Amino acid sequence: MPNFAIIGSGAMGSAVAKRLIDHGATVLTYLEGRSEQTIARAKAAGMVPVGRQELTQADLILSIVPPAEAIKVAELVADISSGMQAPPPFVDLNAIAPKTMQALAARFEGSGVEVLDGAIIGGPPVAGKSGPTIYISGDSAKPSRLLEDCGLRIRRLDGPLGAASALKMCYAGINKGFVGLGTAMLLAASRSGAAESLKAELSESLPDIDRKLSRSIPDMYPKAYRWVAEMQEIADFLGEDDPAATIFRGMADLFSRMASDVEGSRMLVGQLDEIIGHPGTDN
Repeated sequence: MPNFAIIGSGAMGSAVAKRLIDHGATVLTYLEGRSEQTIARAKAAGMVPVGRQELTQADLILSIVPPAEAIKVAELVADISSGMQAPPPFVDLNAIAPKTMQALAARFEGSGVEVLDGAIIGGPPVAGKSGPTIYISGDSAKPSRLLEDCGLRIRRLDGPLGAASALKMCYAGINKGFVGLGTAMLLAASRSGAAESLKAELSESLPDIDRKLSRSIPDMYPKAYRWVAEMQEIADFLGEDDPAATIFRGMADLFSRMASDVEGSRMLVGQLDEIIGHPGTDN
């Protein structure tokens, strides 16, 4: 069975690792400088901590980190792959704009590393479910088939490097942008004394939206800090000439505020919980 290396042992990275390990693979990771929580999560998933150079012993190296760290990880992998005759392919699976993906790929020029552009759509893998879906573009030699053989749902895009990143930007803009819009309006209703009436009207006239917000907003609280850079990437993807880019810069500010609240007073979270209740989480 193949060896994989995953840089990033957050909720998604560790869950992807566990899916691969459950299908017989070995998953290496690099934990220097990581928090105790991250180290514990990686070990619980069955990942094998190694030194940075040992990551190149893998058949495929995956990057699953917050968007702001994507370039840094690429630079690390380019550095450790330098001088190797047959370095393993590198797959970026982060929520970054195509322009960022191109800049990331440029770090590997002259290294001999095959760079693949990937996007994860859906929540972390859980037992008994086949998702999430991993989209891959730039996969000429099909090295991503190794992931497919080890239990992951892979869809290949017939497009250049950056196509998978573009798909992720568009999907996240709709999905997470919707959550941000709902959050902003529910908070505005709370400040204006209209929260109960808004909740009742949503429940009556837009029940699907009401259910979506009731699931998605509580699930967003612990992730809000990771969504800030993602919204900024979406704004960059749209470009300065697109007025919608301003919307997503505003969303970045909103999620930054939510992230600060989770770490601090939790006043905003309390206001939202009063409106939507405590229905559980939604991936």
